[in-house]
Amino acid sequence: MFNKPCQLPSCTMPFYQSLRGNYFAGLSREQFGESNYAWAGLFNPRNSGVLLFVNVFTVGNVSAIPFSFQVWLNTAVSGTAKLTDMQSPANTAIHPLPKPRVQFLYAENVDTEPTGGTLIFGRRCPAETTIVSEEDGKFICPPGGNFLINCLPPETSNEKILGRIAFGWWEEPCV
Repeated sequence: MFNKPCQLPSCTMPFYQSLRGNYFAGLSREQFGESNYAWAGLFNPRNSGVLLFVNVFTVGNVSAIPFSFQVWLNTAVSGTAKLTDMQSPANTAIHPLPKPRVQFLYAENVDTEPTGGTLIFGRRCPAETTIVSEEDGKFICPPGGNFLINCLPPETSNEKILGRIAFGWWEEPCV
């Protein structure tokens, strides 16, 4: 009756991908400021065999000082990258739990901005606010690519900022 799985009424692509065990969500916590940056991103390893579809990202500011952030595609980063331990498949009813092939990495107190790649836009995150951006899977990164949020140090303060970056994404095999 239906040609595509998501032609069912009220079926969204993230829901469909979650049912299949392909949707993941995660959070990182970063500290930055005093002329230092922080970043968090979804990194698709060269040998992953999957395409990364970015569905949503949030940037949270739990401090009293506003800051700006940038969104980058396929960039090179510096700093000590750490794998977040706060991530999960969205569908926790599957056994065994699916594991993402894409890596959710972050770094804090980094002394340089990303290089190469493409800076696609920037935004401001007011004090004690969370910015949410629904991307609906339109940013697609191949193996070796990445989707990155880079937090800029505040221009008017040397105080440390506490930020939170979260992502929701799905993965599909490369064809």
